[in-house]
Order: sequence, then structure tokens, then C-alpha cells
Amino acid sequence: MKKLLITLILCLTFFFALATAEEGMYPISEIHKLDLQKKGLEMSPLEMYNPDGISLIDGICKVGGCTGSFVSKDGLILTNHHCAYGAVQRASTKKNDYLQNGFLAKTRGQEIPAKAYTVRITESYRDVSEEVLSAVSEKMDFAERTKAIEKRTKEIVKQAEKDNPGKRAEVSEMFIGKTYVLFIYTYLKDLRLVYAPPRSIGNFGGEVDNWMWPRHTGDFSFMRAYVAPDGSSADYSPDNVPYQPKRVVKVAPEGVNEEDFVFILGYPGRTYRHRTSHFLAYEEEIRMPYVVDWYQWQIDVMEKMGEKDRAVQLKHIGAIKGLSNTMKNYRGKLKGLKRMQLVDKKREEEKALEQFINSDPKRKNEYGSLLSEIDKVYKELREQADLILVLTYLRRSSQILSFASTVYEASIELQKDDLERKGAYMNRTFDRTKQRLTIGLKNYYVATDKIIFKKMLKRAAKLPEKLQIPAIKKLIGNKDPETAINEFFEKAYAQSKLYKKNILDEALKKSPKQVKKMKDPFIQLTIELYPTFEKFEEQGKARRGKLDKLYAKLIDVKKQFKTKDFIPDANRTLRLTYGRIRGYSPYDAVYMNPITSTNGVLEKSTGNEPFDTPAKLLKLIKAKDYGKFYHKKLDGVPVGILYNMDTTGGNSGSPVLNARGELVGINFDRAFEATINDYAWSESYSRSIAVDIRYVLWVTQKFGGATHLLKEIGVL
Repeated sequence: MKKLLITLILCLTFFFALATAEEGMYPISEIHKLDLQKKGLEMSPLEMYNPDGISLIDGICKVGGCTGSFVSKDGLILTNHHCAYGAVQRASTKKNDYLQNGFLAKTRGQEIPAKAYTVRITESYRDVSEEVLSAVSEKMDFAERTKAIEKRTKEIVKQAEKDNPGKRAEVSEMFIGKTYVLFIYTYLKDLRLVYAPPRSIGNFGGEVDNWMWPRHTGDFSFMRAYVAPDGSSADYSPDNVPYQPKRVVKVAPEGVNEEDFVFILGYPGRTYRHRTSHFLAYEEEIRMPYVVDWYQWQIDVMEKMGEKDRAVQLKHIGAIKGLSNTMKNYRGKLKGLKRMQLVDKKREEEKALEQFINSDPKRKNEYGSLLSEIDKVYKELREQADLILVLTYLRRSSQILSFASTVYEASIELQKDDLERKGAYMNRTFDRTKQRLTIGLKNYYVATDKIIFKKMLKRAAKLPEKLQIPAIKKLIGNKDPETAINEFFEKAYAQSKLYKKNILDEALKKSPKQVKKMKDPFIQLTIELYPTFEKFEEQGKARRGKLDKLYAKLIDVKKQFKTKDFIPDANRTLRLTYGRIRGYSPYDAVYMNPITSTNGVLEKSTGNEPFDTPAKLLKLIKAKDYGKFYHKKLDGVPVGILYNMDTTGGNSGSPVLNARGELVGINFDRAFEATINDYAWSESYSRSIAVDIRYVLWVTQKFGGATHLLKEIGVL
């Protein structure tokens, strides 16, 4: 099957531009075209990626929404602390507070199941663009087009999983509306926590340092993948055995130095570099400011609710971390968009493109209205923005409404044929959907949910008349909105029992008729809201269908205009990026060195969160008890490294690899200026951050007392 890999590039519509080597998240099919050895690579590209055999990519995996590396033959994975955060949080109690104190399994029997985590390893992929697009016709309206593509991709995935028992398949869109690739993954469902340092190391600096450089965060954790005794993928069982990866990524305890060549193999999330000024302007002026405001308000509420109760704090801590990360990321993006004047630059590019289009009658006939049609879509989006944003975050923000919505939607979707269902309710995914609900129940706190849901209902009640939601309008009636909402809440939260696992589990088995008979007030509200959500979803499909066609044509004409082809935007598929360990100047007369050390940990430590370094670690630093990880020039252990590689979300946990393909760091963040990477990349400001492998090993050995892990990975 791996022979299919080598044919991918022949099947894709475009060859990818290679001119600016440091910019780009390259599909692995491009590795052999990059001439990396001239850039500094000291291994054969075939050792990195071999379509006909085992290579370095077989040691790289997707861990939840992050990336990880297999660092031992017994399935030991090295990833970020914040990637394992959910597992640590769910295992923590007031009595056993692993988030605060850290966790170490001294034996494999003590390793804790990481509930809801899965591991994926890329096995093969092939172009399926013709198969996908054969499902659409010019006679279809835009919503029908989107639905046809969705259904065909489900059919392709179902057949691929039938042909590859035990594997997972996924179709990924490479260029919007144009190219689609089928990926086959090894899929592991039993992942366990092995070692996580305490919060004061793994999240040192907290939100103060998040998205910032210089950095002194020990953002790493060890996890282990397990399989059934016969080697097949299986849910957690005490009888399972460690997974044996095809390839182990060697750890290089000597680390790296400034200007060393490095590269990353990982699963970056989403980038939007091929979108237009209309998209960027909507992001800058409408969506991101709304999200920043809403997330900050929720964070403040959750922090206040947990001030005096660690048990409540533990329920909220994962949500706070996720919201804070996005919120600060968006602040950085907004600052970057303004600083770079990226919308104006895009508009200038589009003016030049329009001139090019209009200079030729044939091009003008085919592409003349292209940009104005895209503009029209975003103008319509702006007109409905207030309603769209309320509907988007209404169910996301209230857990109880989310529970109710899942129950009602499941009752409807499960009546359909599997391929006709929404993704969360298909046979292959419904167990995971139920598992996520169970996790949500564990973190549910009624007092907080009341405050957040009430705020969002008030926002919904204040929508302009033409955007009013019928169900909310009915709930309020002729009463004052504040009074009506308060009255509803007093009864609804008192009567609802959806937060009880047995009741929620039973509700998920009911038919639509049975669900409608339930007396639960949130179920009844969901039933009233459902037509609006369905209409909202249908409009979204139509909008996407139209933009898919327009963006596909945009790529075509830009290719003609720029006389080159493009790297597809990141889309959570395996990618390569490469560059150098390198500092930068974010401000006038300021230069940031690319390597920090334990001396900086000492300087930043205040004894108060988030700079409350454990006393044991401070003692080790002051005693200079560094062992083999001492760096003479820095007079300490290197902690963080900075480099000019092209990364985004999803690259968290990705291995930073030296010229020989050995692990020297674990990517976990970007500098504040580089949050704009999702939209644009530049050598001058795009810098990403990793925890240095020397700090990982030193903390694990000297602080954590996990010498057995260093022996397992071959360092001691």
C-alpha cells in the first residue's frame, strides 16, 4: 500500500512551489524534491520518508489534536504537557492532584488511562479528487454540492476502512473545492499517562508567558500506546500490551546550538494563506474580536467560581486553559494583522490579479467576476454575523444545552442510514461522541453553567428584530427579557436531570418521539431551537459550496498570474517544515537569543503562581546539579529553543529533529508575533518555540526521579 504514496504528487493538480525553502508546511510527498541536503540535512531523504519501506515518519504520530514521537520500542511517546493536560486533569482529584503535583508511573501497571485520547500513524495516502468531485454536477445548487461531496467522502472512507480492517481512513481537502486525498492511519485507542511534571514546570509562566519569548516552560509529558495481545487496536484493557512502533525516534541528549539545521515532522492544524482579503477582513473586524471578548468573559467567570474551591477549579481548569490559549492567540493575530496591514496588502494583490484577469478577454470571461462574487458572500456573512456568532457559541458555551442538543440530534440522526448521518453520529464515531459527553459530565458545574448560559441568552434576546431566534422570542414572550430568562432558569435548572450519567445514557437510546415526550426543559428548548440550527447549518453548507467553487477557480488563475504553484494550506495531515535555530528582533534595537537556560528559570521564579518553581528544582539549579546535561556556555541546562520553522496549532508536541533526524526538542508554541502564521509567514517575525530535550531529560531524571524512562529511551 505504501507504493501509493509515491504517486500522490502525480495525482495532485499542482506541483508545489519550492522557492522559499523555510516557508511552507510541505506534504511528505515533497520531501524528495526539496534538496534538503544542500540546506544542511545529514541523512538521506529516503531515511526520512521511504514510500516502499520503514522510515522516520513511521515514528511520528498524531496524539489527540497534537503530535508525538515514539521514543522507545515499547510505545513510549514524548509529547507536550499541554497535550496530555486533559488526561492529567481527568485523572486528578482534590486528594490526588496530578495537575498540581505531577504524576509518575514507576511501573507500567501504574500508568493511568488517558480517556478519549487516540493515536494515529500515517500509513498511506492517495489522491481521490476525481472520485470526490464526480459526485457534483453543474445543475446542483451550492448546498447540494456540499452535501454531495460530504456523502461521497463518507462512502470513500467506509470502503477504505472495509478494505483495511482495523485502520482508520479520512479524506482531507488539500485545495478548497479542488483536490482531496484519502489517508489511511493505524489507529490506537488505548493511550496511558506515564510521566507529567507538575504544573509549576509543565506550565511555568502560565498565561503570562503563553505565546511569548523568552520561554522557560518544561512543556513535556510521556505517554504510552497499548494494543491487544494480538497487536490489534483495542480499547483499554489490563490485558493489553505496549504497542511496538515500526520506527523509534532517537533522542539526542547533546541538543542543538544556534544556527543548527533542524526540521519538524508533525500534524499542523489549519492555515488560511490562500484566502482573500474579504475573509481576512471578516476575521479581523468581526469574528476574532467577538471571540476574544466572549472567551475572556468566560475565563473571568470560571476563575472567580473556582477561587475558593480546588475541586471546582479542577472542573474548570481544562476549559480555562483552552479558552485562554485561543483568546491570546487571537489577540496576537489581531495585532499582527494591523501591524502588517495584511488586509490592505491582500487587496493590493487582488487589484493586480484583477488587472491580469481583465487584460485577456478569455480570462476575463472565465474569471472576471470571481473576486466580486467572493466579496458578495462575505457581505452576506457580515449582515448575519450577530446571529451566526450567537448560534455558534450558544451550544458550545452551555454544557447543559450541549447535552440536550446531543440527545435530540442523536435521536434524529440514528434513524437515518449510516452514510446519511452527521459525522458525530455515524457508527464509527458515536462511541467517541458518548465518551466526550461522559467527560463533559465530570466537568459540569451548575452554578457556572447558569451564569454563562444566561449571558448568552441575553445576547440572543438583544439581536435585531430581523435576526431574532423564534425559540428565544417565544421564551421571552411579552415579558422583560431579564425577567423571562430568570424565570426560565429557576425552573429549568431545578427540574433538569440531564447532568446525571444514567439519565443521559438512557436518553441517547430514545427515538425522536420518545425524546419529545421527555419533560426536561432543556430538551424542550432544544426542540424549539432545532429548526433554527438546521436552517443555520443549511445556509452554511450553501455558503461553503459557493466558496469551494470560487476558491478552486481562484487557485487556477493565481497559478497563471504568478506562474508558479502553491503549497496547500495545513489541514491536520502529516507535514514537513525546516529551518534554523535562530533568534530575531521583534522590536527596534531588541534582539532575542534563541536558547534560554535554567538561569532564566531562577530569575523568573517569584514563589507565586505562575512562576512558583518547585523548591526541589530551585535547589538543583542553585547547586548546579546538572549532570551530563550541563551547557558550558550557558552555565546551566538549556530550557527553550527558538527557530524559524513554519508551524501552527497541531504542531504542538512535534519533534524538533537535528540534521541526523534525532530528537532535540518538542515544539509547543510560537512567539507572539508569529500567531499571524495562520495567515502569513515571514523570516523576520515567524519564530516557533520548543522545550529543549536537555531540559526534558534533566527534569525527568533529577527532579522526577524517572531514571527508568531515560534508560528505556537509551539515554542512560
